Amino acid sequence: MDLRDHVRSIPDFPKPGILFRDISTLLRHAEAWQAAMERLAELVRPYQPDLLAGIESRGFLVSAPLALKLGCGFLMLRKAGKLPGLTVGYDYALEYGADRVEVQADAVAPGQRVVIVDDLLATGGTMNAGIILLRHVGALVPAAAALIELSFLNGRSRLDVPFESLMTFDH
Repeated sequence: MDLRDHVRSIPDFPKPGILFRDISTLLRHAEAWQAAMERLAELVRPYQPDLLAGIESRGFLVSAPLALKLGCGFLMLRKAGKLPGLTVGYDYALEYGADRVEVQADAVAPGQRVVIVDDLLATGGTMNAGIILLRHVGALVPAAAALIELSFLNGRSRLDVPFESLMTFDH
């Protein structure tokens, strides 16, 4: 099964000139979604994660069921002010402005292996920020993964860990 057939492309969303890769069509197709989780599990399993860290918000849709399949825990990396309790954050630059990603302070025990997961890797800025934040709270980050990589944006070059994806779009 070619999973790319289940990803819808929407032109000019969220703004003109952007071709949005929509995974909602993949999520709705039970057989394709199951295949995606099986294949991604095979790519991530060799990194022996204790936890998967999902990036808000579509990353949660991928990492939570993947964690169940791998038999490991799941934690959320969220935008500022979205997590209860004590949090640790990391501020990072975007092409136009800045953003912040946070994790609960007690989400990772020192030395736990945490693979960071998102639905899509574009420029790599948010995923790189997540890796830095996870290391700051004591995690070992052996790898990063996503369903989709937009290879023409070269986001993997910003990551200092191995990166795995199921699908690559080159334009």
